[in-house]
Amino acid sequence: MPNPLHDALFAPHRDNDRPFLLQADGAEILNHRQFVDLSARFAAALASEGLAPGDRLVMQVEKSPEALALYAACVRVGVVFLPLNTAYTPSEVSYFLSDSEARLMVADAEKVAGLSEVAGNAPVMTIEDLTDLARGLAPAPVVSREEGDLAALLYTSGTTGRSKGAMLSHANLLSNARTLTEHWRFTSDDVLIHALPIFHTHGLFVATNICLLAGAAMVFLPKFDADDVFAALPRATAMMGVPTFYTRLLNDDRLTREACTGMRLFVSGSAPLLAETHAAFEARTGHAILERYGMTETNMNTSNPYDGARKPGTVGPPLPDVELRVTDPETGAILPVGETGMIEVRGPNVFQGYWQMPEKTAEELRSDGFFITGDLGFVGDDGYVRIVGRAKDLIISGGFNVYPKEVEDVLDQAPGVLESAVVGVPHPDFGEAVLGVIVARPGARLDEAAVRTHADAHLARFKQPKALILLDELPRNTMGKVQKNVLRERFADTFADS
Repeated sequence: MPNPLHDALFAPHRDNDRPFLLQADGAEILNHRQFVDLSARFAAALASEGLAPGDRLVMQVEKSPEALALYAACVRVGVVFLPLNTAYTPSEVSYFLSDSEARLMVADAEKVAGLSEVAGNAPVMTIEDLTDLARGLAPAPVVSREEGDLAALLYTSGTTGRSKGAMLSHANLLSNARTLTEHWRFTSDDVLIHALPIFHTHGLFVATNICLLAGAAMVFLPKFDADDVFAALPRATAMMGVPTFYTRLLNDDRLTREACTGMRLFVSGSAPLLAETHAAFEARTGHAILERYGMTETNMNTSNPYDGARKPGTVGPPLPDVELRVTDPETGAILPVGETGMIEVRGPNVFQGYWQMPEKTAEELRSDGFFITGDLGFVGDDGYVRIVGRAKDLIISGGFNVYPKEVEDVLDQAPGVLESAVVGVPHPDFGEAVLGVIVARPGARLDEAAVRTHADAHLARFKQPKALILLDELPRNTMGKVQKNVLRERFADTFADS
């Protein structure tokens, strides 16, 4: 019986004794065959609990081989996998359980009591419970699934309004894994340093699915730790990370060309990579970081090339099976090359819609199949895509549109500035005012006058920050993305007395 994801990712490894999951020192945790066996027994445990194809399973557990095997188990028996950020509180988790109408929740032991109180009709189990239950069971048979059947439900971060559940099918996930495996040249000889969480599309569906499809191995780290990464580098060939991974490595004297001798690829995503980080990393290691662009609803849309120029400040051309266009946010009219507008994408990677939100789905998925990403950007003459920010982050000051990324790029180059974030906050005269939040370089004393002089030389007056605020660090989520909503809320009253 066909089961697209299982047949492509797991079935080929039933007799594969090559390593799959490794520790930082190279010790084997599980080989491919053992991983498939574990997932098949977990699948039997799920079936014994009455879960049927199409039922939703919510998982909120710390990263582990067993947690990853639970994803594979869900695929095997047709259960829809719903991983949650481990930082969510029980009150936050209650929304996801209720909205998804989950049949079962798997949680860490210390959280079971609190989650049981909000779980409603969904029993709460632990990985240990499943392991104990699976010991006396034969491997579950593979359940037949179609390409359009749901494999996963991933909820958006929900920084504005109600968090939305993106419905991802077997075909969505498999098409993207195949494209990226080929585009980034993964084979069974690769060893990927995996220090990402597995409740997010980057660590779960990009990194893991590629390695499974290629038959590659992963150094499966609980979290990013520089010591573990440097320990793993001698036996690794690739690494996927967020920009903060690379800035932390750059702060370590152990990052040298010699340390990266066996590496062929460093990938960055989930948040914008500073051009300065790109240049510094290449100077130190000889490797140009490959930056790509994706999101929960689509997985990956664009990528800098494996062969060819990896251009700082860009996310590369669209992937081979992805169509991308830039449209006028107001009219939907397609804009010419070089003009900034709304990025829309269409392809087999694009999700099926938002769970139980038909009106929201209709708003963001056009009738011709294009998804309105909410990201503003443009395509250059070279075919590379540049992202200038989220539509919701667009600042309209005195009737003029200000794109935060343009201002941030200028501030980042100002004397003594390490990085910046630009947001719009209420202003009695302009409606919104441009506010610049900056972080100083280590050991530097920021001169606000010098920063303003630099901005004045590179930006029209209406784009220049009306105020500059110095912070020790920018607020970020677990994937390293700056939380601009936090900055807007924190500094909303900056111009209240103007």
